[in-house]
Amino acid sequence: MNATVFLITTVFNLYLMVVLLRLWLQMARADFYNPFSQFVVKATHPIIGPMRRIIPSIGAFDVATLVLALLVALAKYLVLTLLFGGNVNPLGLLIISALDVVKEFLTLVFWVLILRAILSWVSQGRNPIEYVMQQLTEPFLAPIRRIIPPIGGLDLSVLVAIIALQAIQLVLRDYLPYY
Repeated sequence: MNATVFLITTVFNLYLMVVLLRLWLQMARADFYNPFSQFVVKATHPIIGPMRRIIPSIGAFDVATLVLALLVALAKYLVLTLLFGGNVNPLGLLIISALDVVKEFLTLVFWVLILRAILSWVSQGRNPIEYVMQQLTEPFLAPIRRIIPPIGGLDLSVLVAIIALQAIQLVLRDYLPYY
């Protein structure tokens, strides 16, 4: 049963991360023509395209993408609840789904920060994926750098951001089943 739960949560979480990445790329106004951005758009467009005709955006915020993220999280918990034979509580599923979207976004930010740190060690700065990672993470890291500037050429902002993300995830872990 643990393998089944693992496979179900992994499949749903991976797609949820791609959907959240699309929303994050739009919010950060990242380069749309970047190959990484194009992958994310092509992976999510078959579902989000039709949803946009029904659910309009609010300014620059893509509500259809957020609704899809909530629906993916809701479907994950619905499948897991039905798999274990539990009672389906619609309000409870909505709340857990919203918390799951927040948790997955924090996990996504964590991995993007880790990827950016690793790329900064090995890349020469001309990598298109590194450019998108910089566009995504700079809004999080710039305020930290104002408080803790680089010390001797060593930028600790990524470390501070990762520690903060992990602390928030520990708080969320108490409220989410199947974490």
